Amino acid sequence: MTKVLTIGSATMDVFVECDEANIVSVASKNKSSDFMSYPYGAKIDISGFSSNVGGGGVNTACNFANLGFETSAIFKIGEDIYSDGVLEAFKGRKVNLEHIIQNKETSTGFSIILVSFQGDRTVLAHRGANAQIMESEINFKAIKDADFLYVAPLNGESNKVLEPIVDYAHEHGTKICFNAGTTSIKRGFEHIKHILKSAHIVVMNKEEAMMTTGIQVRPDTKTEKFSHDIIHRDIKKMLTEMKVMDYQIIVITDGGKGAYAYDGQKFYFCPTYPAPVVSTLGAGDAFASTFCGALQRTNLNVGLSLMYASVNSSSVVSEFGATEGLITFEEIEEKLAHNSEYTYLEG
Repeated sequence: MTKVLTIGSATMDVFVECDEANIVSVASKNKSSDFMSYPYGAKIDISGFSSNVGGGGVNTACNFANLGFETSAIFKIGEDIYSDGVLEAFKGRKVNLEHIIQNKETSTGFSIILVSFQGDRTVLAHRGANAQIMESEINFKAIKDADFLYVAPLNGESNKVLEPIVDYAHEHGTKICFNAGTTSIKRGFEHIKHILKSAHIVVMNKEEAMMTTGIQVRPDTKTEKFSHDIIHRDIKKMLTEMKVMDYQIIVITDGGKGAYAYDGQKFYFCPTYPAPVVSTLGAGDAFASTFCGALQRTNLNVGLSLMYASVNSSSVVSEFGATEGLITFEEIEEKLAHNSEYTYLEG
């Protein structure tokens, strides 16, 4: 059985749903942005409230285990009521936690997720222990023993361990899937490029890819109708620029529009799998980790792996909580079998 090790964050997530949240869209010639807003100084009733465990390290470990991989996790938590909740959430899940880091001197990560009426969300995050992973705390033997290392976003001081763990994994033949975080991206393309050279699979959302490459995805104008293309030419530029080694597959996710990939020979576009949206939190983690696992399941079929990832991600967004809607490969394949019209495109 393939051994997967994930490293990333662990948080206690509190979901706050409010139907009175406004979605404000602002567009200029070169870019467009969306904002969630509330009346300033007002007291607003919430329409829904719940709590669950999340974080990139937790979400992806739960998903890999659910997909049938032998899974271990590295994340850092405190010794508090929230760490109790994190550990409790793993009961019944086949994830090896012997490599996690626990320190009573720091607090477990905590997030407040503001969910809009559209199901999208804005996250207010207290990083806590997630931003304080030190190189000396990591069990490097676990990296060596793994077949596959999934690196979720590492923020704050924890970002300093990114290069050592990626270099170590590369030197010892452990394949790497890299899901960049804003801390890494803000250090500049040359820093990211060093990481990219070691990663077999790179997954970013569109905003992260724009930050990494400096390329903006232009909206339609009177003379140029980019939306008529299967894949926006600026997204193709980003995919091409981020692919710095022959063996890499680069993926850019684009929220409700779908996802794009490039393997050096073909560009791929996969629309989102249709599903009701309750909360988008955890959708990116489910997508990226499922894609990595599906490449092995499908014998490196990039387009089909995007479809697997989209199906699992759609199941997650149908539930509150970043891991509540995760499904197995068999359940993914059953859904695809019952929706023969759903497919990917090459462009």
